[in-house]
Amino acid sequence: MSFTGPAEDRLALRELLETYADAVTRCDAQAWGATWAPDAQWSLPDYPEIGTTQGRDAIVAMWVEAMKHYPGIMFEAWPASIAVDGDTATMRSYTSEVYDWADGVHRDRGQYEDECVRIDGCWHFSRRTFRNIHRQIGPKGL
Repeated sequence: MSFTGPAEDRLALRELLETYADAVTRCDAQAWGATWAPDAQWSLPDYPEIGTTQGRDAIVAMWVEAMKHYPGIMFEAWPASIAVDGDTATMRSYTSEVYDWADGVHRDRGQYEDECVRIDGCWHFSRRTFRNIHRQIGPKGL
């Protein structure tokens, strides 16, 4: 997959991803939740205790609880591919997270495979699947 489709849509999808990342770093549930379609699905297969969550309200509720364990998180994301087809799109993106936990500073890298949908002129995530790529744990205080 590459970058295909109208440049205006690809830019809007990049901004969707950047809005998501900014909201994670700011722990802004309202802004983060607004990136999801009402009937969205979020799959976390590397976290079987979480699995797949259906519906924006349930996704946001789960995220709010999870974020209590990630104070001071720094989250970045960037697209690797975007393919737009009318009012739907697929996107692959990579993430980098840094956060403190009891066992040290975690530096995680991951990959999202996304399906996006345009609703009332705005792009939203309709399906997101996250996979871990790499985790590094270092001492606190660096």
